[in-house]
Amino acid sequence: MTRNGPGGLPYRRLLGLPGVAPQAGLGFLAQLTQQVAPVGIVLVAQGASGSLALAGAATAAFSVGAGMGRPVQGRLMDRHGARIVLAGTALLHVAALLALLASARPGSPWWPMVVLAWIAGIGLPPVSVSMRVEWGRRVADGGRTAAYSLVYLVQELAMLTGPLVFGLLIAVASASLALGLVAGAAGAGTLAFARALQAGGDGHRRERGRAFADRRMLVLMAVVLLHGGTFGALQVGLPALATARDVPAATGVLVAALSLGGITGAAAYGARAWRAPARVRLVGLMLLLGLALAPLVLIEPLPVFCVVLFAGGLVLNPALTTSSLLVDEYAPTAQAEAFGWVSTGLGVGGAAGAAVAGVVGERFGHGAPFLAGAAFALAGAVLATPLLRRR
Repeated sequence: MTRNGPGGLPYRRLLGLPGVAPQAGLGFLAQLTQQVAPVGIVLVAQGASGSLALAGAATAAFSVGAGMGRPVQGRLMDRHGARIVLAGTALLHVAALLALLASARPGSPWWPMVVLAWIAGIGLPPVSVSMRVEWGRRVADGGRTAAYSLVYLVQELAMLTGPLVFGLLIAVASASLALGLVAGAAGAGTLAFARALQAGGDGHRRERGRAFADRRMLVLMAVVLLHGGTFGALQVGLPALATARDVPAATGVLVAALSLGGITGAAAYGARAWRAPARVRLVGLMLLLGLALAPLVLIEPLPVFCVVLFAGGLVLNPALTTSSLLVDEYAPTAQAEAFGWVSTGLGVGGAAGAAVAGVVGERFGHGAPFLAGAAFALAGAVLATPLLRRR
């Protein structure tokens, strides 16, 4: 690898391209509800009904809707451009959340909250997909590692900042008002982000291909599912570990260690030009991810645990970036739809990983979810090896 190899595009030059810096800032604002909406729906639904089961059902409906919506949004973006899709989904997403808040009253029927949460998920704007398509189009092949790393960096920062802002708003207002304010800010940010996209890249594609015309996309999707499984296992394992140690407040510290690792990894990965092909890097990164997470089963001191967790986070986002690079290669004429399927795969894999982690954690102890997460990553490395063969 080299710091500025041939065709490389470090962040300074990428952000220097016309419109990229404003798009990154507005994209950050637009993605604040990605983590806030599920948490806010739980608080609002449980507060109105007193039922944690209903809150869980509404949150699950939001996740299902988001998974269903991404490929459809991508197909529409390939046909009609990102601007109109972003504007439409922003209005749908915010309107559904506000309607959910209005319907969340004591004694009200339960089903409108679940349906509206599902609609809000379907309308979750495809901001990161739009950034990948827009910035990937603006740079040469050698600069896309930096471009896609910046996409995940912006997304990770939004997912880290959003809950913090939401928590501060809850401290001075109700959960309903806080969710409404964050949703309104994110909706306005999405509309501004759509307006900031270059009009030249927003036109209709003359020749639109199929996302899975190349069978290697199916292999890549399987790897992405397993990658999502690692995420899901960690989401269950971290709070379970903190609870088992009688320090539930440590959950925030553990999540922050993983997120900071992800941010650092994305920043470092995109700052260099890599000579190894993306398919080789994907196998290596998934292998490293599994090897980094496996020792968590044996570590007792929480400070050491956080250090190792940070190291695992360093590899999480680079692996996602590399998967995006392979989408460019395997589905060049249906990028937005293919990126949408990747997002769906991560969500489905995350749900499966969380379910598996919950079962093994209950049966084998609080360290088992981390072993499950490592196993998902290692299986992803094995499954990615067919991509190493030349077509």
